[in-house]
Amino acid sequence: MKIKSGDKVKVIAGKDKGKKGKVLQVFPDKGRASVEGINLAIKHLRPKKQGEKGQKIEFPAPLNISNLMLLCPKCNKPTRIKFKILEKSDNLRNKKVRICSKCKELID
Repeated sequence: MKIKSGDKVKVIAGKDKGKKGKVLQVFPDKGRASVEGINLAIKHLRPKKQGEKGQKIEFPAPLNISNLMLLCPKCNKPTRIKFKILEKSDNLRNKKVRICSKCKELID
C-alpha cells in the first residue's frame, strides 16, 4: 500500500479538496484511509441512563485512497510514489522502500 498511517497527505478530490492532514488509520482491504480533521461526520448517541442527555460525536470518516496524495517529507510537495528494493547482504531479506518521484528521496 502506498499510504501508511502517520503519513501527511493532501486531498485531491471531494468536498475537502486542497486540505492537508495526517493519516490516522488505513483500511487496506477496503482501499480507504481516515485523515485527521478531514471528511468529518457526525454520529448521534442516545442517552444511556434516564436523565442524561444525548451527544453528537464528530469523527473523521474514511476517504478513498485514490482521493489522497502523499506529501513528501523532504520536498513538502504532493507526489506519486515509486518503489525500490534495497538489497541486503549476508542472506538477509531485501527491503522494499517508498521513493518520492519528484526529489528521488527515500520516504521510509
